[in-house]
Amino acid sequence: FMELMERWAWYGIFGLLGLYLVASTDDGGLGFNHIQKGSIMGNVTAILYLLPLFFGVIADRIGYKLSLIISYVLMIVGYYLMGEVNTYWSMYMIFLLVAVGAAFFKPVASAIIARNTDETTGTMGFGVFYMMVNIGGFLGPWCSSYLRTEYGWKVIFIQAAIVIGINLVFVLLFYKEPKIEKAPKEPILTEMKNSILNIVEALKDKRLSILLLLMIGFWTMFNQLFYTLPNFIDDWVNSSVLSNWINENIPFFAKTLTENGQVKPEWFTNLDAFMIIFLQISVSYFVIKMRHINAIIRGAIIATIGVCLTFYFHNVWFAVVGTMIFAIGEMMSSPTLSSFIAIITPKGKEGLYQGTYFLPVAAGNFFTGFIAGDLYEKWSDKLSLLKTEMSSRNIQMPEVVSKEQF
Repeated sequence: FMELMERWAWYGIFGLLGLYLVASTDDGGLGFNHIQKGSIMGNVTAILYLLPLFFGVIADRIGYKLSLIISYVLMIVGYYLMGEVNTYWSMYMIFLLVAVGAAFFKPVASAIIARNTDETTGTMGFGVFYMMVNIGGFLGPWCSSYLRTEYGWKVIFIQAAIVIGINLVFVLLFYKEPKIEKAPKEPILTEMKNSILNIVEALKDKRLSILLLLMIGFWTMFNQLFYTLPNFIDDWVNSSVLSNWINENIPFFAKTLTENGQVKPEWFTNLDAFMIIFLQISVSYFVIKMRHINAIIRGAIIATIGVCLTFYFHNVWFAVVGTMIFAIGEMMSSPTLSSFIAIITPKGKEGLYQGTYFLPVAAGNFFTGFIAGDLYEKWSDKLSLLKTEMSSRNIQMPEVVSKEQF
């Protein structure tokens, strides 16, 4: 339940954040360029996934319940303030506050699953966990998509704060701290240093290192769904055929799914979560019969095919089919990695060892920020392409400045 709600809040914001950051100020957006968008989303999210290396140690020390309370308070404040700021650095720092809160939550959530699974149940256990992640990841953008059309962008940040507030009440009233065998305590800074050294030692295992390197590529691909795809759909894909079909055949969903004669860009991303909700258990059952490394590699190959179809053809139907194919590859790879790490995790150190899972995720977000920011700005942003074309023809055009610069 807590994972579902946390993902509801996170993806309710993150699934639309790329659109909000670059949207015109006339439409309620912030009017940033893609480089600023990539920096905010990529750098801050990379930091989020590095912090569990340290916060896993803190969670094992102070207890999971207190870690969750700290996490939720930080996220409630951060999500609300994200809707109140409108400059680059203020958004960067407030989103960083949300990232710190989420970083307290992540190793605790993974550790709770690791404590209750073993080698035979790990893949299925993390598959169920991943399905719950995507139920939240589906409901959040669904609600935000409707709310931002009806009431404006700011309300989606209020929604996220309220959802995390429900989690905080749940933890305060119902969550019981698991019993952990007491061990002699070292100074916390020493324990953090040791945790890093332990991870460095673990990375000397060639199998694990190769696995994590492969997953950097996977997560760089996966993040295109959130960083790049919504903006790419908005800029380059004509979805009017699908929008017309929705309005004619399922008009009760039209206001949520469509806007101005086009399918809302965030719904192409949300199709990934929809697929996982209904197929994750079946895929996990199939993957159980494979070796962990084979499942991860095959899943990554399938996901690559999906991404290529989505971006290469500039066609709405290829975007839909490509996203569905990518989801199948994701369902094979991501939960299997979590399960593999859980197998090698010593009891009582779940929070620490699950932190290694986040290394490739952090690197993937960092690289994605560059792709969705600097490269998209240069190769795909319409304003940048117009400036380049006008310059090549020696035609002057008025300087376009951001609201902040103005």
